[in-house]
Amino acid sequence: MPSKNAVRLSWALQIVAAAILAQTLFFKFTAAPESVYIFQTLGAEPWGRIGSGLAELLAVILLLVPWRPAWGALLAVMVMVGAVGAHLTKLGIVVQDDGGLLFVLAVIVLVDAATVVVLRRHELPCWPGDSA
Repeated sequence: MPSKNAVRLSWALQIVAAAILAQTLFFKFTAAPESVYIFQTLGAEPWGRIGSGLAELLAVILLLVPWRPAWGALLAVMVMVGAVGAHLTKLGIVVQDDGGLLFVLAVIVLVDAATVVVLRRHELPCWPGDSA
C-alpha cells in the first residue's frame, strides 16, 4: 500500500490531469476550428476527434472515481502518447500560433498520468515484476 503522502500526490496529479483533459473536451465535441484543423492534419477528422474526445472523457471519469484512478491514468497515458507523438511527427510543437500550449499541456498530462500509474500500480492486475 502507498503512503499517505503518495496518495495525496496521486490525487493532486489526478486532479490536474483530469482538469486539463476536461477543458479540451468542449473544443473536441463542439468541432472548434482548432480541433478540426488538428484532426484534418492528421487525416482523422471527424472520427479521430470524436474518438479521442470519448477516450479522454472516460479517462477523466476514471481519474476522479476513487476505485479506478490507475485505469484512468493508464488510459490518459495511452491517449497522450498519441497526442505527443502527433505533435512531434506531423503537427509540430506550435499549432496555429498557440505558442506550443497544446503540446505542453499534453506533456503535463502524460507526466502526471504516468506518475499516477506508478504510484497506484498495485491497483492494476499483473503489473510487470509483481508475482501473479
